[in-house]
Amino acid sequence: MAHGTVDHLRGARRVVCFGAAGSGKSTLARLLAEALGTQWISADDTCWDPGWSMPPADVQRARMLPLLAADSWVLDTPYSSVRQDVLAAVDVMVALDYPRLTSLRRLLRRTVVRAWTKQPICNGNTESFRMSFASRESILAWHFRTWAKKRREMRDYAADPAGPPVLLLRHPREATRLLELV
Repeated sequence: MAHGTVDHLRGARRVVCFGAAGSGKSTLARLLAEALGTQWISADDTCWDPGWSMPPADVQRARMLPLLAADSWVLDTPYSSVRQDVLAAVDVMVALDYPRLTSLRRLLRRTVVRAWTKQPICNGNTESFRMSFASRESILAWHFRTWAKKRREMRDYAADPAGPPVLLLRHPREATRLLELV
């Protein structure tokens, strides 16, 4: 079944959010976990080390697999190191298939606030203006490198009758409405 419904989500024990950088996956996952009465798993908090160090895939898997073994959860994004494990376990995917400008605007606003306030994220890491705007490894550069691929993947998941149900949201107001209905 490819097309997901609110009823699929209400009955789900394991949910994954999917989308481009800045689309609001983590915020939606946290709110869905609250609404469904389950735990929220932050892939960024689990997989990033201090100093913006990304451990190898086997270390990421070792950290994520025990969390994914729980009876219920909402995961904010399936890192490639555990994507197949997540897809095998998930009951429903919520895909944020927003226009590029929507996710880019959100990402830009979030990045500027975090760089300005030095708000700790991902195991104490902080964003800086230099890292965010002058680095090839910045989250903004990542957005431009991956947005089209993420969109294609979301739509492929939604079209796959063998995969889990997918709620393909096209606008943030659909996410707001979804939260009201859960």
